[in-house]
Amino acid sequence: MVHQAMRSYGHEQITHVEDEETGLEAIIAIHDTTLGPSLGGTRLLPYESHDDALRDVCRLSRAMTYKAAASDLDLGGGKAVIRAGPDLKTPEMMAAYGRFVDRLGGHYITSVDVNTGVEDMDRIAAETPHVVGTSAGLGDPSPITARGVFAGMRACVEATYGSPDLTGLSVVVQGVGKVGTGLVELLVDHGASVTVSDVDEDAAATLARKHGLETVAPADVYGEPCDVFAPCAIGGVINDETVPQLECDIVAGGANNILEERRHAGALRERDILYAPDYVINAGGLITVAAEHTGKRREEARREAVAIGDRIRMLIDRAEEADTTVLEAADAYARERIEVAEDGPIPAAD
Repeated sequence: MVHQAMRSYGHEQITHVEDEETGLEAIIAIHDTTLGPSLGGTRLLPYESHDDALRDVCRLSRAMTYKAAASDLDLGGGKAVIRAGPDLKTPEMMAAYGRFVDRLGGHYITSVDVNTGVEDMDRIAAETPHVVGTSAGLGDPSPITARGVFAGMRACVEATYGSPDLTGLSVVVQGVGKVGTGLVELLVDHGASVTVSDVDEDAAATLARKHGLETVAPADVYGEPCDVFAPCAIGGVINDETVPQLECDIVAGGANNILEERRHAGALRERDILYAPDYVINAGGLITVAAEHTGKRREEARREAVAIGDRIRMLIDRAEEADTTVLEAADAYARERIEVAEDGPIPAAD
């Protein structure tokens, strides 16, 4: 299964690690290091099977290659998953994981992701220098990720309505975690009419009360009429079932792998819905940890995240010129950067 996955996704290296003493079971996937060392977060989830974890880490790490390249960063794509629930995570487990990261000699640099945070990165940092997102570094990248999503959304609004002004525009934000909440606050500050939704309906209600917003039930979120639909929770939410339900002009959010399959970018285009590729618009987190890796300040990372808006505008123009989706334009731009560096093609995303 591992060799088949490597061939299918075009990976350079996939490492399966276990530590019986701490219960650690992890997979570290290095997709491509043409532009630089692979950098990507460590995700901790109770995957039902090893194959499920392998598929997820392969897809995520390949997306990181495209994300780094499309963000003009001199980094490759990597990702890691730890197969455990948050309740099973221990300091000893994270320390053991850090030792495995160290054995890769800097080919993979880890950071925060789902169910891992700054405290975990600090524990890893005690075992290896190949980690970013620590308390001694630039800290939680979520606010900068939200800032980048906001900048990219404004670019989409300008392309659709002729002005980046969000005053009075209706935006439905699905998911009010750190990035979703940060995005909501920026939207409210700029006069947008915001509706929020989350599977944790209490969290959505609390945020709605704080800002005087409307809420919509998770089951009804896709059919909620709006100008912009912003998925900021789980992936795969744009699929055969949800595309026909959408009542919006733009899909632009902070979640990873928003599309269940790549063909759904075309399905959105057929409905005249502008889709901002998630790996471009949500790259603020990567930009932040990359800035930490190269010794930049948080304010520099913030400025680079705001420039995501310019990058989205450029990709929309390229898509229009090529009569294709913005996703295809983004993939082409990323491949161009890598091919120039290595003088040869990388496998196209499926």
